[in-house]
Amino acid sequence: MNRKVYRKTKSSRKRTILKVIATLAVSLLICVSAYGVYLVKKAESAADNAFESAGNDTETVEPLTDNISILFIGVDDSEERGQSDDNIRSDALVLATLNNEDKSIKLVSIPRDTYTYIPDGGYEDKITHAYSYNGPNSTIESVEELLDVPVNYYLRMNFDAFIDVVDALGGIKVEVPYDIVEQDENDSQGAVELKEGIQFLNGSESLALARTRHYDNDIERGKRQQMILESIMNRALSVGSISKYGDVFEAVGDNMKTDMTFQDMKELFEYAKNGKPDVETITLDGYDDMSTGIYYWKLKEESLLEIQDILQSHLGLKPDTSNLTDNGSEQKVADYPIEENETPQ
Repeated sequence: MNRKVYRKTKSSRKRTILKVIATLAVSLLICVSAYGVYLVKKAESAADNAFESAGNDTETVEPLTDNISILFIGVDDSEERGQSDDNIRSDALVLATLNNEDKSIKLVSIPRDTYTYIPDGGYEDKITHAYSYNGPNSTIESVEELLDVPVNYYLRMNFDAFIDVVDALGGIKVEVPYDIVEQDENDSQGAVELKEGIQFLNGSESLALARTRHYDNDIERGKRQQMILESIMNRALSVGSISKYGDVFEAVGDNMKTDMTFQDMKELFEYAKNGKPDVETITLDGYDDMSTGIYYWKLKEESLLEIQDILQSHLGLKPDTSNLTDNGSEQKVADYPIEENETPQ
């Protein structure tokens, strides 16, 4: 009799333990799911706060299925340097075109002193001056006029946002071309010291490398900015979750604006999550011009037409002839592999 009671009690305890485990498992799953929903909502809210239409009329595109272009605009709006709202200039311009079929990206850096037509001004001037007319819209129209391709999206950030983005991603790995001693974002002289070689940089160090104009010229500066942007994209793709972008947007606050919706960002994340796209950097060939007493970067017409053709083909606006030789046979295009970013130990 006692044995039966004992067996029943033991069996009952096992069932009770299993019920407790099952309940805990379900509760944990609910908590994890709820936290996942919370993170996505947080990311969506942060992205909504960063949304700002440029006011330009562009054709509606779907990042998951269409070829698209994104203009990255870096601005200097520091009050310490007297940059009032009507005097802000674009300090860096990089246009990225994304081809959905072959999952490739082309990055074109546009030197700030590039001499081009400014539609809102009605005359030719340095492209950096376009922003002072009507913000991102004027810059977008000027870039479209220069490169003869549509700009589907823009992303504008100031120095503070740039630093916050890099720091929110945990830093980026880049190859520093030479030893650098440079001022920081607060104009403190000699505050940033970098050694030649592959370095893992924080936001302030990355900005100093992107901005410096003391060691080379605007073309090399553009190449550094392309390299840094590529490293940021590489790092962003490695974070593994769209919710992480919420942390980035939350960190930068009002210092970054874009006309990409949260849905657009999710589609871009889907676009790239199966592997890093092939990235090619393109330089606008030109020459220094002081004939008017003012410095301009004048573009070589033949080079500009070639780049316009490349970008139009990449966006599917015309047949792609970039892989053909003069006699019409196909040739292999150089590959530009992206090196994996590593988290510092």
